[in-house]
Amino acid sequence: MSEKFNHTMKFNIEQEQEYKAKDVILTVFEALQEKGYNPTNQFIGYILSGDPTYITSHNSARSIIRKIERDELLEELLRFYLANNRSE
Repeated sequence: MSEKFNHTMKFNIEQEQEYKAKDVILTVFEALQEKGYNPTNQFIGYILSGDPTYITSHNSARSIIRKIERDELLEELLRFYLANNRSE
């Protein structure tokens, strides 16, 4: 057997960055604010309709928000709200 076939070659594929709902919300919120939009209204429009045009393309916010499902956004928003507003 030839010497060049004696070693295993390693092949790595860089994985796409994993996005967390919290990070997406904060990033998109900031981009919407920078462009002068009301982030609350824009998020609601996007979540209810699924239409990405509610989100600005500024700072890649539109492509970032599409990396996660809308139900994940809702889940994160509800989790945060409950964690910060329940009286125990």
